Amino acid sequence: MDERTRYEAVSSRDARFDGAFFFAVVTTGIYCRPSCPAVTPKRANVRFYPTAAAAQAGGFRACRRCRPDAVPGSAEWNVRADVVGRAVRLIGDGVVDREGVPGLAGRLGYSARQVQRQLNAELGAGPVALARAQRSHTARVLLQTTGLPVTEIAFAAGFASVRQFNDTIRRIYARTPSALRADAGTGLGGGRATGLRAGIPLRLAHRGAYAAGAVFDLLGEGAVDRVEEMAGEPGRRTYRRTLRLPYGTGIAAVDEGSAGPWLEARIHLTDLRDLTTAVQRLRRLFDLDADPYAVDEALAADPRLAPLVAARPGLRSPGAADPEEEAVRALVGRERAAELVERYGKVLDVPCGALTHVFPEPGVLAGAAMDPTLRTLAAALADGELRLDAGADRAEAERALGTLPGVDRRTAALIRMRALGDPDVDPYGTPGAERWRPWRSYAVRHLEAAARQPQISAPSQAPATSRQANSSTSTA
Repeated sequence: MDERTRYEAVSSRDARFDGAFFFAVVTTGIYCRPSCPAVTPKRANVRFYPTAAAAQAGGFRACRRCRPDAVPGSAEWNVRADVVGRAVRLIGDGVVDREGVPGLAGRLGYSARQVQRQLNAELGAGPVALARAQRSHTARVLLQTTGLPVTEIAFAAGFASVRQFNDTIRRIYARTPSALRADAGTGLGGGRATGLRAGIPLRLAHRGAYAAGAVFDLLGEGAVDRVEEMAGEPGRRTYRRTLRLPYGTGIAAVDEGSAGPWLEARIHLTDLRDLTTAVQRLRRLFDLDADPYAVDEALAADPRLAPLVAARPGLRSPGAADPEEEAVRALVGRERAAELVERYGKVLDVPCGALTHVFPEPGVLAGAAMDPTLRTLAAALADGELRLDAGADRAEAERALGTLPGVDRRTAALIRMRALGDPDVDPYGTPGAERWRPWRSYAVRHLEAAARQPQISAPSQAPATSRQANSSTSTA
């Protein structure tokens, strides 16, 4: 988009571009999302930025009406396989907060200087600024949804000091942390125990339509006992699962029904420093940063898929909350995965209903599993020979999977589609699938959803949806 079309999107308050770019108004010092309901400023006073971090670096603070820091992530960087896209996903996963810029660069295979230069050139901000913008959003969520002391929130959000936290909040929101909490009008104040016991309520934003029913169907069919469960009637279901996170464990609950362009969620964590990572992993699991407008427009042009797209606008291709877990599950299937959880999974300190375990780590499976193929895969994951994190090179990962004995092409493709969130994978070799590039993963999901519900006319070449296929595509 050039600046003229961006200004047209702002003038029409087009929500399709929320997160794709941001605009700032020089006369007010505020930056907004394109759909902001405020009066459209004069073109001469508008500046455009590719990220919220870039707008903040330009000296602008977040609008209090449209809350531009809370929009869905950029669909472009979410699907891109180049170094910038991989870097953005790793920053979202909290790598800079945990390992610093050198750690980010090491994972990408570039020098810190090269990563800094490429991010500045494309996003208008370096890795530190991008991470700082994310930390400020995490801090706002904790201030406005928990009763935790401000000091604890500062470190939980990833800030190095309380002073840095206070300065950042004032600069981005033009409010002190206490005032920002007061603005929410929740009257919170129960302290640390209350904040942890009640969990953290969240709204996981998405753009456009979201076919939640089909996504929850898929997650429910593949749910593995003790680490996942689906409760409730269709349309009002709640999906719950355990999470293995860098600093501890967590339990997340996500509701199917929603009153707006978001999914309602609640996250319980043993260590609040894991909040940002947990949120980003849920976003990848539910594919919330996709661009349904682009996907539906492309797939609806195919007569074979047009009725399916019309029946389920905004259908997503779910990813994985834990890529390593998803790889193991794609290999062994649902029933065998449940056995692995029972035998090798880590028991939660405080079980929650049917959720009692966290999926076993690759290192545990590499030394204990009886299946030689599983041991080989787990060892490759444990020693770093095979990397499936948010910044992994998808093509390289698939090549590495292809060298492991017992991992066939279809299993490798399923891992690439789910664990790595690749939008353009057809694991089944569907005839004519080349026409659906670059959205083959979404086309496959449409065919699978149609096969589950025969009342919607489904193509004769829909991929298999047998118990085995569903096990292979189970949720993470």
